[in-house]
Amino acid sequence: MEPSDATAVAQVRAGNPDAYRVLVERHSRSVFRLAFRMTGNEQDAEDLVQETFLRAYRQIGKFDGRASFSTWLYRIAANCSLDLIRVRKRRQEQQTPVNEEGEELAGAVAAADPTPDRLAFSGELKELLRPAIEHLSPMERTAFVLRHYEGMCIEEIGRALGVNTGAAKHSVFRAVQKLRRALEPALSSASS
Repeated sequence: MEPSDATAVAQVRAGNPDAYRVLVERHSRSVFRLAFRMTGNEQDAEDLVQETFLRAYRQIGKFDGRASFSTWLYRIAANCSLDLIRVRKRRQEQQTPVNEEGEELAGAVAAADPTPDRLAFSGELKELLRPAIEHLSPMERTAFVLRHYEGMCIEEIGRALGVNTGAAKHSVFRAVQKLRRALEPALSSASS
């Protein structure tokens, strides 16, 4: 039987590095999903998973157990992702902007019964959503991804981002408003 996260953390702290493997195997897939949705790039997401688990291992003594291990790990992953996004943004500001090959961020836009019209509409939305998400502030992007892709509640988002629930809720709200404005042309043309 696999130990609980708390048991595995206690074993790692007691000097058993093999117990960390349990935590990595248990949480690496969800950390990858978060990193991929934040960056839109599979290679960056894989790098961020490694960076997240490396940072978590080095800082395991700082884990105080007030939040679940997965929430603490999500916060580290979100911070690693935000660091990468900031570095990217600085590089783009210093250079001529270049297109990123980034993978599709909006796999969730696909229709339930994909008729040709709906497939075309989904494609349009994906093309509009990807750059719209990239234009959100790092806090808004993280809050949006955690809420609408990872399904976290506002309290969990606040803990993961290190902000109070009001600030987390406001970040999600602002992100949704900005994305609605960005998608409005496609949505209004589809309804007419």
